[in-house]
Amino acid sequence: MDTPLEDALRFVVTGAASLQHQGVFMHVIVIGAGVIGTTTAWYLNRLGHDVTLLDRAGRPGEETSFANGGLLHASHAEPWNAPGVLWQLLRWLGREDSPLLLRPAQIPRLTRWGLGFLRYSRRRHFDRNIRLNAALAVYSLRMLRELRRDTGLRYDDRQSGILKIFRDQAAMDKARHASTVMDEAGVRYSVIDGRHTVALEPALADVAHELVGAIYYPDDESGDACLFTQRLAELACGSGVRFLPETGVRRLKINDDRILGLETDRGHMSADAYVLAAGSYSPRLARQVGLRLPIYPVKGYSATLPADGWNNQPAIPVIDDANKVVMAILGNRVRMAGTAEFAGYDLSLSEKRAHGVVRQVIKTFPSLRQHAEHHRPDYWCGLRPMTMDGPPILGPTAVENLYLNCGAGHLGWTFACGAARLVADAVSGREPELDIAGYALDRY
Repeated sequence: MDTPLEDALRFVVTGAASLQHQGVFMHVIVIGAGVIGTTTAWYLNRLGHDVTLLDRAGRPGEETSFANGGLLHASHAEPWNAPGVLWQLLRWLGREDSPLLLRPAQIPRLTRWGLGFLRYSRRRHFDRNIRLNAALAVYSLRMLRELRRDTGLRYDDRQSGILKIFRDQAAMDKARHASTVMDEAGVRYSVIDGRHTVALEPALADVAHELVGAIYYPDDESGDACLFTQRLAELACGSGVRFLPETGVRRLKINDDRILGLETDRGHMSADAYVLAAGSYSPRLARQVGLRLPIYPVKGYSATLPADGWNNQPAIPVIDDANKVVMAILGNRVRMAGTAEFAGYDLSLSEKRAHGVVRQVIKTFPSLRQHAEHHRPDYWCGLRPMTMDGPPILGPTAVENLYLNCGAGHLGWTFACGAARLVADAVSGREPELDIAGYALDRY
């Protein structure tokens, strides 16, 4: 028997969709079926709207949500433009093996975004944006737990917390400051020394002599974002959401500050309201209706290995912040991810940089080396949609019936349920649980 998603994959729209208005319920088109767009469609449907979900790919979650690091980490709410980031970028400029790589050819294209990125790295901006990110992350994890409870959805998830490890005391002190700021939003944490780090996660015993300590975040989780997205899409389609694959949006039609419809690969479509959730490609569409979104695509890499046969698997996902890599066990797979590459919309995969992710993880788990030599990793790269200040862009715009859910950066999986619920509330005219002003486009 076909699943609701498989049935929906055969659905083709050639004309405009319509809905008889019933109260405040509307027909809403969500553009983008990654983890952000799919969760948005889910919550809009839960609030009673008639929802159509579009994506240019053949299935939900096939682009940036496909093989990310797998961590749901309120603990990693710091924006990437921490104070001093300029010196890091200059030090690593052009170095292929660096964790943060700025391609020199991108410098002319980064002028406006880059100046904003540096401006918001000042301590007062940075701490404010940590608080915004942390508040949204905590809210989002609560929404995810409620969704999981209500639906029984599973996605190779684990609720074992996350360990952020340190080999340098200064770096640990800096992270402790960030954790203190995040604690105000409800991010619980424990600072532990090297001995207690290994007691908590024995798989780190091989590098015990290198560790000055760790910060443990007990409420963080892990899980496969792609599996979550596709299984949630099935549930959504079973509840009436229409998913239209291979439906790229070519143009937004506007008149008198209102979207009239979309020109797509399947022809003209229209709705009462529209949510733009197209990740790094959102600025290109928003520009058509006069909106400038300060979002830049930052390429990240991942490598995936089978977990079977590795006898020293950690039970707790690990973040090595100094080397910009993370590692988690997702079901029967080892997922390693990291690095940040400023290379525009270039999606070419550098095996050297992808292999660098594995190499950095092996520094923390030496027993993984032999296992990795016997199993060629599946390498992948995707574009994180980074705002120049850190928090995502959510909610209404100057275009009357256009809403945004984009710019989540390295926290897209973490923010997905919370950001989607806030945007669904905004579309519905409901009072969101979090003040959405700090995430609005007009903050710039």
